[in-house]
Amino acid sequence: MITNKAQYDAVFSGVIGQDYEMLNLICPLATEMSRLVGLAVSDYQHESESTLSIVELGGGTGITTLSLLNAKDNAHIISVDNEPVMQNQAKKNLQRWVSEEKLSFCSDDALTALKNQPTASIDIVASAYTLHNFLADYREGVVSEIFRVLKPGGVLINGDRYALDDISEHTRLVQKEVTGYFNVLTNINRLDLLEHWIVHLFSDESENHVMRETVALSQLRNAGFFDIKLSHRNEVNALITAIKPRT
Repeated sequence: MITNKAQYDAVFSGVIGQDYEMLNLICPLATEMSRLVGLAVSDYQHESESTLSIVELGGGTGITTLSLLNAKDNAHIISVDNEPVMQNQAKKNLQRWVSEEKLSFCSDDALTALKNQPTASIDIVASAYTLHNFLADYREGVVSEIFRVLKPGGVLINGDRYALDDISEHTRLVQKEVTGYFNVLTNINRLDLLEHWIVHLFSDESENHVMRETVALSQLRNAGFFDIKLSHRNEVNALITAIKPRT
């Protein structure tokens, strides 16, 4: 697994190309969270000699997928995304791993994809910046299905927007984030992207989408997870790991 950030950026920009470079420019915390998700996967202790089974929710253009592929040599990843334009880019970018039978793609939505997996069949469910996009009720169903499909001892690893419980502080950080979008995207004359990111941010922060930290952790506990850890908090972003009990 590539742990050095500069080396990581160089390798990933070589494979993912402009998709990675642009995201790293607009939202460097997002690319860092993808790296951290990969690191968390590399730390997972797989007790069996069999292939490590990973389901990735929201594969997008393949940035987090590539991080997962670099994390473990003996893994097979099912990358789930129902946005065909983005998934087609990932298929093109990551064809090498498809040919090596280390990667396959699913075009279902997250909940449908999970429901199609057998109970206790997956070692890791991993994701970056996907769960916060879901409506709250849909997200609850996804969390429940993640718990069902994980093997005993399996883990959920999610790098995402976890809103602070302190709403005033959270609002201040979002305002800082928006300022960053304006500074970067007006400088390169990409007002089209600026509009896209601002509109998307309004959705992220809406009451029926926002993933507040305490609520999210409680939802994981209610689903049955234990040893739930929130780490690497950086502004509105954080990494969460949660384990399915062995008994």
